[in-house]
Amino acid sequence: MTSNKPNILMIDIETAPIKAYAWGIWQQNIGINQIVEPGYTLCFAAQWLGEDNMMFSSIHEDGRDEMVRKAHHLIDTADMVVHYNGTKFDIPILNQEFLQSKLGPASPHINIDLLRTVKQRFRLPSNKLDYVARVLGLEGKVKNSGMSLWIDVMAGDEDAWEDMKTYNIQDVKLLEDVYYELLPWIKNHPNMALWDTEQQNDRQCPTCGSIHLQKRGTYYTQTMTYQRYHCQGCGAWSKERTNNLPREKKANILVGI
Repeated sequence: MTSNKPNILMIDIETAPIKAYAWGIWQQNIGINQIVEPGYTLCFAAQWLGEDNMMFSSIHEDGRDEMVRKAHHLIDTADMVVHYNGTKFDIPILNQEFLQSKLGPASPHINIDLLRTVKQRFRLPSNKLDYVARVLGLEGKVKNSGMSLWIDVMAGDEDAWEDMKTYNIQDVKLLEDVYYELLPWIKNHPNMALWDTEQQNDRQCPTCGSIHLQKRGTYYTQTMTYQRYHCQGCGAWSKERTNNLPREKKANILVGI
């Protein structure tokens, strides 16, 4: 992490399934009184964007309290947290862990859910991370034995835990690679130039912070025109904050009603 860039955390969690009594295996509605053990976080892998150090913590290696504390500290330190479907899954589950551990909310941060970008900008046959990664020419997720792996992990099997660790870490590696590929497509990405206090005199790409910008045409609204830029680093588009219409022309622009 550096002082003139935001702290961007990539994170992925793995959870245990709910244990419950059921009358059958087809279209069951599980009542609260049928739950034997609710789901919980098994482990997480995390990495600061652009750094090589991969972090991993699990209830097996660290115990639940220490694992949750580590996750809380990382998110508390982050300016942005990148995940895949984390808006509905990872972040609410971690918040539940923080609540139960009486740690309080982590400090406010910006969530970047890459699944939302995939759904908003593309129409792929599948929005799953593994499929998206392979479409982008990346390695893809680590194959595993499915529920059998989770059952063995919950039973404390050492080999299963090694497989789970490998699987979890690969997801975060993929997350970073997919983030870079999707970067110019992410709508309303936080403005990276806000953190760069060293760069004062040059325009910067709001998406990646690069100063290598090319003037490319004009951006139009109903009443204004702006100089448009194309980043030669990440490929994102941006525009100037101030409009470039002459004052006389601006005064005579009408808007339909």
